[in-house]
Amino acid sequence: MSKVSIRFFDDREVRAIWDDEQSKWWFSVLDIIAVLTGQDDYAKTRNYWKYLKAKLKKENSEVVSVTTQLKFLAPDGKNRLADVLDYEGIVLLGKTFPGTKANRFMEWFTYSDETIDGKSKSKAYALFESSFIDSIEVGTVKGLQQIHAYLFGGLYNFAGQIRDKNIAKGGFQFAMAQFLPNTLKDIEAMPDRTFDEIVDKYIEMNIAHPFMEGNGRSTRIWLDLMLKRSLKKSVDWSKITKNDYHQAMIKSVIDSQMLKSALSLSLTKDIHSREMFMKGIDYSYYYEEN
Repeated sequence: MSKVSIRFFDDREVRAIWDDEQSKWWFSVLDIIAVLTGQDDYAKTRNYWKYLKAKLKKENSEVVSVTTQLKFLAPDGKNRLADVLDYEGIVLLGKTFPGTKANRFMEWFTYSDETIDGKSKSKAYALFESSFIDSIEVGTVKGLQQIHAYLFGGLYNFAGQIRDKNIAKGGFQFAMAQFLPNTLKDIEAMPDRTFDEIVDKYIEMNIAHPFMEGNGRSTRIWLDLMLKRSLKKSVDWSKITKNDYHQAMIKSVIDSQMLKSALSLSLTKDIHSREMFMKGIDYSYYYEEN
């Protein structure tokens, strides 16, 4: 039961644990109560759920009967038993919260993962379990292409292929396609043994943006592989908010300090943890949501 997934609704975490025996996700009730009530205080959220559960029990609601308990990380940093519901249980719970926000949440929660991003994210999860991750060239252009091809193979016809068209985002022009081959050679030749060298190389690869889509998701894995090899560390992406990451990346074009500071404060030695890897994928894909 070690696979924990984090989804985001209105920038709030909704955590889930995968049950291998029953082949389904169990979702944290307190996370969902916090979303539906707009409550940031853990104690108040817990008390509200206690009140609501008692009320639903009196009404003989099916929600109470399908609730079970699994261990989740509590605010005190310890894993504690907490109420969870499966997909059907969350749908039942959502019906007890009338209103626009509850409706928006249910639309989000029941949205299919059969999108390109959903399928790609499943592939990213599988990367940790596969032997392929050990064969990826670390710090090379080919290695980045290998990652991109793995994440988006069968989803984009250009998976793993260097773009031959110019692209821009938010008014910023990425490396010109006609110069991209030479640009990538120069980036590959950059040293990547120290923290500063690795982040500088990462920044240059972001500016190059070698693929038509999927650059951020691929290069963050590429970055982590360099950090693991050279420093025996990786980034705990959950410590960097979406806004802080975007602002640091924008500023990194002219000044790398904001990004280096954010990354250095988020480094972890927990590089062999499946949960840390999965959490990193959750945040990485979250960064790309509009």
